Amino acid sequence: MSAGHEPSIVLPGEIPILPLADGVAFPFALIPLTATETAQVRLIDEAVAHDRIIGLVGRKGQSADLGDPADLYSVGTAAGIAKLYRFPGDVVRISAKGLARFRITKITGLQPYMRGAIEQLDTVWPESDLELEAWRKNIETQLRQIIELSPGIPDEVQLLNFIYDAERLGYLAASGIEAGTSDKQAILEEDSIVARLSILSRVMAREVRILKLRNEIQGQVRTEIEKDQKEYYLKEQMKAIQKELGVGEGENPEAAELRARLEQKRLPPEPRKAAEEELERLSKMPQGMAEVAVSRTYIEWILQLPWLDGTEDRLDLERGQRILDHDHYDLEDVKERIIEYLAVKILNRDTKTPILCFVGPPGVGKTSMGRSIARALDRRFVRLSLGGMHDEAEIRGHRRTYVGAMPGRIIQGIREAGSNNPVFMLDEVDKIGKDFRGDPTSALLEVLDPEQNSTFRDNYLNVPFDLSRVKFITTANQLDTIPDPLRDRMEIIRIPGYTEEEKIEIARKYLVPKQVTNAGLSGASLRFVESGLREIISRYTREAGVRELERQIGKICRKTARRIAGGKTARRIAGGRTARRIAGGRTARRIAGGKSGLAVVSSKRVADYLGARKYTREAATGEPRTGVATGLAWTPSGGEILFVETSAFPGSGKLVLTGQLGDIMRESAMAALTWVRSSSGGQGFVRDVDFQKTDLHVHVPAGATPKDGPSAGAAMAVSMLSALSGRPARQDVAVTGEVTLQGRVLPVGGIKEKVLGARASGIRRVVLPAGNEKDIEEIPDTFRKEMSFHLVESMDQLVPLFFDTREGKR
Repeated sequence: MSAGHEPSIVLPGEIPILPLADGVAFPFALIPLTATETAQVRLIDEAVAHDRIIGLVGRKGQSADLGDPADLYSVGTAAGIAKLYRFPGDVVRISAKGLARFRITKITGLQPYMRGAIEQLDTVWPESDLELEAWRKNIETQLRQIIELSPGIPDEVQLLNFIYDAERLGYLAASGIEAGTSDKQAILEEDSIVARLSILSRVMAREVRILKLRNEIQGQVRTEIEKDQKEYYLKEQMKAIQKELGVGEGENPEAAELRARLEQKRLPPEPRKAAEEELERLSKMPQGMAEVAVSRTYIEWILQLPWLDGTEDRLDLERGQRILDHDHYDLEDVKERIIEYLAVKILNRDTKTPILCFVGPPGVGKTSMGRSIARALDRRFVRLSLGGMHDEAEIRGHRRTYVGAMPGRIIQGIREAGSNNPVFMLDEVDKIGKDFRGDPTSALLEVLDPEQNSTFRDNYLNVPFDLSRVKFITTANQLDTIPDPLRDRMEIIRIPGYTEEEKIEIARKYLVPKQVTNAGLSGASLRFVESGLREIISRYTREAGVRELERQIGKICRKTARRIAGGKTARRIAGGRTARRIAGGRTARRIAGGKSGLAVVSSKRVADYLGARKYTREAATGEPRTGVATGLAWTPSGGEILFVETSAFPGSGKLVLTGQLGDIMRESAMAALTWVRSSSGGQGFVRDVDFQKTDLHVHVPAGATPKDGPSAGAAMAVSMLSALSGRPARQDVAVTGEVTLQGRVLPVGGIKEKVLGARASGIRRVVLPAGNEKDIEEIPDTFRKEMSFHLVESMDQLVPLFFDTREGKR
């Protein structure tokens, strides 16, 4: 290879760089540019005042910043400004011509505009002119194909066929065709003209294939449009002929049937008027028209909806309380609110129906409570899951102009219920999404507003429907994702997770009888004792609700049924033989604990059914430990104790936090350390510690589990005091509370769950913020009598409960 065709221009060593918003500039090409930013306008003005040369460089598109040097390609085209036009608003438009290629060796400045040191790139030419001519003719042929396939191609591109300079032809062809920035940049960066034309040829070949395919698709679409137009003209001619002959002028038979049903249906004025107008249109349509089905469906929807049909409420307080208690254990707040509603309804039949929102973890009975409320009120029940819903039309419906339009899910649910006052459960209201199709939560604002929903207008029906008599109940696992305007329209009722004792009662009264019956067993063949249920709850489930507990109980029932049905004496079941023979065999006797027939599920027998334990619970250690404090944590599945470990070692005063702690928990650790370091902190434990030369490492075990919240601040302060002073902290006392810089202990949430979690771990002494004294009343009396509570307002009151302060004050 040899270098030839020396460039006709020599570029300066440094030029201003103008990044291109889109595309690539090539030598010999005319490039129109518009500058609106101050830096760009100044770059052009100064270039015009000097040598009129600017560097045009393409962008990779990886950064939103147009002036990011890291987002620029290294090879660009130097262009000379040929014409300049100024417009109002400090807008400049130029026409530049590509001169030569260059490579940026260094960005020398960014203000007031980008400048760079460059090296000019020369084209490498082949030794044989025959090879170059062959490539030129190939590009010319491909260019002619593109021109033939693109009727609207500009005239300047068609003139490229008359260019005989291979380099000029290649650059101008590359600038005129539709190709990606990366493909065009590859052509620009290639020094060898033969390789450059080879890349260009491949890009143009792909463009030819795309154009051919596009023309084929356009031809198919044009044929289908012509066919539809032909059918439309023929139908119109047929209608005109029928009109002249007096054929088909009678009423549509379907219209006559719908008219008879409409006369018998009780409807408000607006829906009746809309149905009559649509029925009039339907009666004039020939039976074969596509619009017949659209009109008939609309009228059917109006006829099927219970506009004025509702059920009568059973306003019996004792019956309602009895049904709620029968279906659900505990949930007193929810039951009390429903009974209050019944009482108000008795005194004032016209009272507006409140919108309730049950908030709580999964499996605590939110959805099933809705069914019980419907039973207590003697209303029909409808459930709609909103989880994952993205389209606003799911709530409001589609307008009838769309093909396949239907009413929204609210109106569909009303039709399904068959009454205009059902209990309507909107499940998972906190999991609604939104995208380009709209925001369903905005549509719910009207549905869940007692002041507005009496005139709810579905897009499909386009007439108002009264939703004020509907008892709407929503459920959610958390409130954070519910928009404030929607949350403001609902009365929030929180349903906390069940405690272990509550789960045992629920299992006894509801879950065990249900699963025993489902497995075809009876109380004579299988019995769960309290120790067995407690073992299942604590060692085989970890949840706030009881779904997994029910699954584990069902698993035990199925295994028992399998052993009974698979025994040698299973054939005697139909003969009414004794339960002992049914459950006979060594295996059944072992499962039954050695007793006849009856299988007793105790704590020792659970593993025979369910295998090894799945979960373990942190247990308190009796001996005091240095650098370790016992805290309390709230989780969706209940309360637990939490060990906070701290190590002090020589360093530079750093605080290291590990255990996957959230931002709030990290801030609590820093606040605790500040109190310990303060003159009033530490009660004299750490007066001899040089904090500038001591590092602290605070770790909360179970590092795979994310943790957050301010309630571990007190435990962290105790752990730090113990590590810095070398004095062991008591492990039979647990603490929860937020710590301020001044050592105040502030109240926190989840006290009931935390205390019960401490009890389950063997702790009987709990330190609580004085502001949480009222929360102790929520703890069942049985457990409250077993526990010892210490209420503190400051760390000065808290520290003596963990340390022997006499030793610390010596």
